[in-house]
Amino acid sequence: MSTKTLDYAKMHKKFLNENLCKMANENTGLHSAKRNKKDEFYTQLTDIERELRHYRNQFQGKTVYCNCDDPYISAFFEYFAKNFEYLGLKKLITTCYKSQRVDLFSQGDSEAAIKLEYTGGAKDNLPTPDDIGVTQLQGDGDFRSEECIKILEEADIVVTNPPFSLFGEYVSQLAAYNKKFIIIGHQNAITYKDVFPLIRDNRMWLGYGFKRNMAHFVAPHYEDTASDNDHKEGMIRVSGVVWYTSLDHNKRHEEMILVKRYSGNELEYPYYDNFNAIEVSRTQNIPMDYEGAMGVPITFLTKYNPEQFDILGCSYSYGEPIGYHKEGCGYGASVDGKQIYKRLFIRNKNPIK
Repeated sequence: MSTKTLDYAKMHKKFLNENLCKMANENTGLHSAKRNKKDEFYTQLTDIERELRHYRNQFQGKTVYCNCDDPYISAFFEYFAKNFEYLGLKKLITTCYKSQRVDLFSQGDSEAAIKLEYTGGAKDNLPTPDDIGVTQLQGDGDFRSEECIKILEEADIVVTNPPFSLFGEYVSQLAAYNKKFIIIGHQNAITYKDVFPLIRDNRMWLGYGFKRNMAHFVAPHYEDTASDNDHKEGMIRVSGVVWYTSLDHNKRHEEMILVKRYSGNELEYPYYDNFNAIEVSRTQNIPMDYEGAMGVPITFLTKYNPEQFDILGCSYSYGEPIGYHKEGCGYGASVDGKQIYKRLFIRNKNPIK
């Protein structure tokens, strides 16, 4: 595995400048758009490396598709191109969306929708523009387009950071085509209508995650409002960001150590008004001896082990925990008339008496 740095942003910008002139002549507006520097959010290569090292053996012989990646800035493409031989990949494909509308984690203003394809073989594992096939897409590069769906069908694993505003739809597409994936999203998506059923049915879970459940994205023209301890020059902090995946990993099977007991501490675990379940306000307070349903914060998913717990449902109608919701009551969890923030309902598979 090479430790040299590849300047893919410079490489692909050079390609576009040199090879898209004909398209620019046909459409004089093609190069007229200016980047809004205040809206550039780039995933750090170090964050990608830190997460993906846990799945190294699962990439052997696979085709990886990064379908929301602007070639000017994609650290995902850089990571996989640089480690192509090390991971034993079969093929790497990247597409970007042609748009002037900026969305979080995707610059979204590429001058043309293009496809990058690499099949390895570069000298010293450092591919040059001549080693990478770059072609213009016929459409706009939207991941929902027929053109991009055909590429998706070819892929084994999808790795990218999709637009947060389309996260539910994006995940739904991956599930429909039964694709393995590692993607970035916000933890609030855990209870989305298109996402939660996949989590409940163990078709999707959290990865290792970002440090302290937050990420710093490169945004050199954006003022960070983080505290002094968290501030990083040229970056913006985004809290509640997680990795979602359908690839198995060791952390997912680590047993959570439970130290609290329900017996003798019943007052600490009140029953919900509308669910036959007890409220557990903090994941670390899950009792070791309780057999029934428990409502826990969505951050419980960072500790979830499918051998230790069942996920029964969530506090939304589409995630109703069958047999535990009180008929005629609403679905937003509440205790003594007080609304409780989003809850997952779980059950300990092996309570200790």
